[in-house]
Amino acid sequence: MGGGPAGGDRRRLRVGACLSLSGGHARFGRQAALGLEAWRSLDGSADLVVADDRSDPRTLESVLEAITAETDLLLGPYSTHLMRTAGRFAERADLLLWNHGGSGDDVEAAHPGHVVSVPTPASRYAEPFLRWLAGDPERVDLWIAQGAGGFGRQVAAGAQRSAHAFGLGTVRLVDAPGPATLEPPARWDLFCAGSFDEDVETVRRALDLSHRPRTIGAVAAGVSAFGRAVDDPFGVFGVGQWAPHRETSATLGPAEADFLAAYAELAGGPPDYPAVQAAAAAVLAVHCARRAGGTTRAALWPVAAGLRAETLFGAFDIDPRTGVQVGHETVLTRWAATGPVHIRTPA
Repeated sequence: MGGGPAGGDRRRLRVGACLSLSGGHARFGRQAALGLEAWRSLDGSADLVVADDRSDPRTLESVLEAITAETDLLLGPYSTHLMRTAGRFAERADLLLWNHGGSGDDVEAAHPGHVVSVPTPASRYAEPFLRWLAGDPERVDLWIAQGAGGFGRQVAAGAQRSAHAFGLGTVRLVDAPGPATLEPPARWDLFCAGSFDEDVETVRRALDLSHRPRTIGAVAAGVSAFGRAVDDPFGVFGVGQWAPHRETSATLGPAEADFLAAYAELAGGPPDYPAVQAAAAAVLAVHCARRAGGTTRAALWPVAAGLRAETLFGAFDIDPRTGVQVGHETVLTRWAATGPVHIRTPA
């Protein structure tokens, strides 16, 4: 990876990203790629190189080697699973990796000084949904359906801790979607923390039960594809890293309205949060490189560690010791006839 611009040099920066354009993570990897293309069209001062990691850690290793050689700044892949590989690569290569797609707590904290994380960590994912439930005077047990992977485990564990802090009882279902013969009580709530497919299947099964959950929340419900995967999504809450029209004021990068228009021109429709968090990572990486006057890890890290900013994605503020995101918060949506609608919750 090159040394980057020195001092006031404003030469074009080359931003590289390894994304899942094929394979199991392609649903959201392709959205991230479109988000980066929309950002590039609006920024105008940087070039973009995107390579397909095929949703495979071994392919990602070789792709990272190749793309690092031809770019100045490196963005990570989509998925916590792939970010584990990318983080190890960043430490071995002594470079700074901008993590937009892996929210696992272990991923965000694993390589201090080498990984800067943009999204909210997995353990804090469920917080807005829990605040919503805590505001209901009728308390019922929250059943937490945990997916098979590390991401689901961390989201579920964080949800359980937050639920107990709010005085809510919990029942933990491991390796969701679990058996179809669940026998929950007459009044219960459900939160799903797994992959998109795991969450969809859990919600489907819950809706088929004689005693449906009173309230359903799911990570998968935070993206538009959920409405096509579930026959009756209306009223289901989603938690995600971003939702549109939240009246945020970007101090860095494009305004939300400009980005949404550029993305729609490319994709023919609105983005989900994987596209926006990738674009935000590019905005932040380029800003820090310009401010640092270089693209080496030594030049970038102190600038990123001291930055407090707002992009169209929301707040950016990392723990300067670890690179873990501490400023950004997930958002709560609820499915209506027009799709997912942002729901405000008390702080």
